[in-house]
Order: sequence, then C-alpha cells, then structure tokens
Amino acid sequence: MKIAITGATGQLGQLVIHYLLKEQAAANIIALVRSPEKAVDLKLQGIEVRHFDYDVPETLLPALHGIDKLLLISANEVGRRTPQHKAVIDAAKAAHVPYIAYTSLLRANTSKLGLSQEHRETENLIQASGLSYTFLRNNWYIENYLTAIAHVIETGTLLGAAQQGRINAATRANYAEAAAKVLTSTGHENKTYELASSESFTLTDLAQTITELSGKAVHYQNLSAADYTQRLLQAGLPKSLVDVIVDADLHTAEGAMYSIDKTLEQLIGHPTTSLQEAVKAAFH
Repeated sequence: MKIAITGATGQLGQLVIHYLLKEQAAANIIALVRSPEKAVDLKLQGIEVRHFDYDVPETLLPALHGIDKLLLISANEVGRRTPQHKAVIDAAKAAHVPYIAYTSLLRANTSKLGLSQEHRETENLIQASGLSYTFLRNNWYIENYLTAIAHVIETGTLLGAAQQGRINAATRANYAEAAAKVLTSTGHENKTYELASSESFTLTDLAQTITELSGKAVHYQNLSAADYTQRLLQAGLPKSLVDVIVDADLHTAEGAMYSIDKTLEQLIGHPTTSLQEAVKAAFH
C-alpha cells in the first residue's frame, strides 16, 4: 500500500510521516513536495520524494501514479486554497487514487470562522469527486498561541480578543498522529471526524500557565478587535495573517474553538497533550 502526503516538508506533514514510519515501511510512503531540494532528510530515510506543486498542474497527475491513499494537507495560502485543492482532487481522480483524507477545520460545515469557507468548498469538491474520503476536521493548533511566547514573557502580557472563550486546541503532533492512524487502519471511509483536545482552556488560563512555568508574571489583556488588529500590525505581521488571527479570537469568544468531542483522543489512544506540556515544549 502506497500512502502519499502533500506538503510533506511542512510542519504538519513532517509529523505525519514521523508517525507513519511507526506503522509502515519507508518504501510505502511517498512525500509530495513543492521543492524536492528541501526533502533531503526524507530521502535519507528511504522515502520516495515526488515533485508536486499545486500551481503547476502538470506535476500533479504523474506524482499520484500508483497511490492507494492520499493525505491532502490543506494549503497555506488563504484565499487560494479552493482552486489549489481542486487541482489536486481532479488529479487524484484522473490517477485513479481510490481514497483521500483531508485536513479540514472543526465543524467546517457550520463554523463562522473566515477560514471555514475554503474548507467547506474543498469538502464539497471531494464528495462530488466520487472518491472515498475521510475529513479530519482539526481544531486550532495550540502552537498558534505560543509562537511569541518569549515576547509574552518579556512584556508580561498576553494579548488577544477572545474574552474568556474556551479553547480545545491540540498540538500539531496530536493531529498528525490521528492522521497516521486513519491512513494505516480501516473503517474510516466516508467519515467525518471532529478533532479537538481532551481539555479546554481560556487565554487567561494560558497566561497563568506561562506564569507558573516561567516564574515571570504574565496576564491576559483582552482587546477590542480594532485595538488587537492595530497591535498585531505594529508588531510587523502581514494584514492577511492579522485578519485571520483577529477573526479567530472574535469567534473563539462565541464558542468556535470549544468542543467536548473526544474523537481525537480515541483515534490516538491517549489524552491529547496538556496545556502545561505544550507550554513547556514552547520554551525549547
């Protein structure tokens, strides 16, 4: 059985391959990458690397030859995802790939997050293709809140606009392990999995956890959408990313990131990474 992973050199893709190697021989894993020169480490592990560029359609069909299962990791260019994903789905159908798993978004069919539209469109395209599928509806990555942890500790302030909205964000590794389990086991065809962490937290909880583990007092400061937008822009973040971050926080306040679903821990066979463990890992 040949399992192919798109975006295989990305943060999630590399972790999926890490977990796949626990279940499958390297010879059964195909890394689909935009820049093969960045995949030397994968080649050294015995993994076949194939050129696969969403924006170069002629690379797609040949790269999917002989593939039994395809994991389509959602593209990272917000606003361009739907046509890029459509190109992959069309190529998979033409190459007679029987099954595709797709990393979607928690409750994509009803979510009010701005990001949800392209995920809904992609899910619809996959269902219309006639391919067997699994939708892996991943909630937010906990790492999204920890990228600037050094700055947060230095300033003593965690900024946001989520109020006291509860968040069931899991680590990339948790989602990657679930994807690998689905790709290497049976009974997942035409199913949708809502994936979220075992325990929820607020940004106030996160600030308190950072305080406890760093020994430096950190508090959560809730801002208006306009003020949070301005602060992120002043920090040098691009407007497109700022819009996504602020939109996510505003909907978090309304419950968009909260879930009591235990499917993720059931798939991986253990509770997801705790907030404390995730923060500790961020220090390193």
